[in-house]
Amino acid sequence: MVSQHEPNFEMHERERIVLETIKNNPELHHNALLKEIVPEYMAKTTFEKTRDSLLEKEVISVNNKGNMKFYLPVENYEEKLQHRIERNTNNSYHDLKLKIKKLDADYSHKDVDEKISIANSLLRNLILVDNGFTVLDSAKNPKKTLYHDEHLTIQQLIHHVFELIRKDNSCEIIFPTIVSNLGVLMPPTSLDK
Repeated sequence: MVSQHEPNFEMHERERIVLETIKNNPELHHNALLKEIVPEYMAKTTFEKTRDSLLEKEVISVNNKGNMKFYLPVENYEEKLQHRIERNTNNSYHDLKLKIKKLDADYSHKDVDEKISIANSLLRNLILVDNGFTVLDSAKNPKKTLYHDEHLTIQQLIHHVFELIRKDNSCEIIFPTIVSNLGVLMPPTSLDK
């Protein structure tokens, strides 16, 4: 079973083919690039979705010359990616802190399904934000934890969400549902699978 956070091999392969073709043939305009890739590697709509994905991820950019489009790999991609991860991680981190603070007053007034949905979303996002800080730590200085305070705060926020669940009248329904849904974000029992 592939989760939404697990990379899709076919998508990676398609992105590699499109990026490699663009990198090796910077003089190809859109239609010529299309002829180079379609139908040998993928269908036209698959190419367009893959190109759009690379544009959205800021891996490639578009350069318009007259009425022709040329695609180029983004310069300084690694540096720009690190800045984007840092910006998105910090923004999400602060948003989550505010949402959890607000949750203290609101949580008990929600119905069970809303409580499960809210807690699930918050816990998943806290784990993803912590992963973002871990990636930044490893990119900036793999021998130090630069985001120690943020990691600790996230740990405390996760604990806080679980405490809200434990204190809720519907804890016996909410807690198992939350834990089972978080399973896709937990390490597998064996990495050999």
